[in-house]
Amino acid sequence: MKNISSPRSSLVRAIERFFSRKQQVSSRFYPAFQAFVQPPGSAVWSGRNYLRFAEEAYRRNVVAHRAIAMIARGAASVPLRALERGADGVRRPVSDQVLPRLLSQPSPLLPGQSFFEHLYSYRLIGGNAFILAVGPAGEPPRELHLLRPDRVQIITGSGGLPSAYRYKVDQEERDYPVDRLTGASRILHLRDFHPSHDWHGLSPVEAAAYSIDQHNQAAAWNQSLLQNGARPSGALVVKMEGGALSEEQFTRLKQQVDEQFSGPEQAGRPMLLEGGLDWKEMSLSPRDMDFIQAKHSAARDIALAFGVPPQLLGIPGDNTYTNLAEARLALWEQTILPLVHGTLNALEGWLGPQFGLRLDLVPDTDHISALAPRRESLWERLRYADFLSEDEKRAAVGYPPRGTMH
Repeated sequence: MKNISSPRSSLVRAIERFFSRKQQVSSRFYPAFQAFVQPPGSAVWSGRNYLRFAEEAYRRNVVAHRAIAMIARGAASVPLRALERGADGVRRPVSDQVLPRLLSQPSPLLPGQSFFEHLYSYRLIGGNAFILAVGPAGEPPRELHLLRPDRVQIITGSGGLPSAYRYKVDQEERDYPVDRLTGASRILHLRDFHPSHDWHGLSPVEAAAYSIDQHNQAAAWNQSLLQNGARPSGALVVKMEGGALSEEQFTRLKQQVDEQFSGPEQAGRPMLLEGGLDWKEMSLSPRDMDFIQAKHSAARDIALAFGVPPQLLGIPGDNTYTNLAEARLALWEQTILPLVHGTLNALEGWLGPQFGLRLDLVPDTDHISALAPRRESLWERLRYADFLSEDEKRAAVGYPPRGTMH
């Protein structure tokens, strides 16, 4: 029989021959391998339901909601300084005030702090955030707008870069192209690392999905207990001869129980039983169900996924830090500041070329009270660092050299 190789095996052999060539391959060639996995021109959604994440985590789960709000509001509260790096390597405040005004009021509807709070919230809920620069073609943007992640489609391209971003609302859609050589686009895509998706980021909500479901189900269980008299149901036992009710008797008894003895407003109401019926309590103790501990365990897992110390969320049973000040410092150092720095690095690489600047966006952390212990410790160490010059000490705390504008 003639051996007919499959298209996939032929493709694999072609790839192996390509990479076995004895030539130096630049880093731009490797992402082109993704074109074999996802053909250019394909439309790629996130692959996960953003609306479900928003509903189950942000709207229905108090722990996830508070964690997202705490991180997003903290990160958005950090003041930003827009600096321009000159030919001498010294950073100075941006001379053109258009960019600082844009950052302080990105859009008519959202001032800077609200804009960044929404940006960080989108990223924490869905793992992705999209910013659209609005303005005449070929000119610096005049406004920045946030796009809802579930409405953005990535149109795949070659070389590991998308060819366009498609924004779709109902039946209306618009494409924003990406320059195939520079990667420049009117849309900035911010995403977290995802180990198995080429185009979209992984949300902390997805990592905590099981724990969020458990916590929500525990809340639903509590609600059911309240609606059923704040205790599990008992049983009505038929003691008459034959041990069974007619269908009419069963329907009437069930209706009577639902109407007169269910719900928190009926709690404690005495039940009148007709002849041949007996009430048997079937209560389960919290010890038997281990209900409260399971709920706290799920809450701790949710906090862990978002990088928030559980004691800051009022979750008992976790004393990793000796006091709230240490917990707040850990939240800022391990979660909020890395998120801020990563976002600003992406923004300066995106906005700088549009304004023709070597842009540095620097977070001003001097006025963040949670970081005061770290700041004081750094100043104390620099105070006795005799081997450093005055300018080197100033650079260590984020200040420019003497004689330059701050």
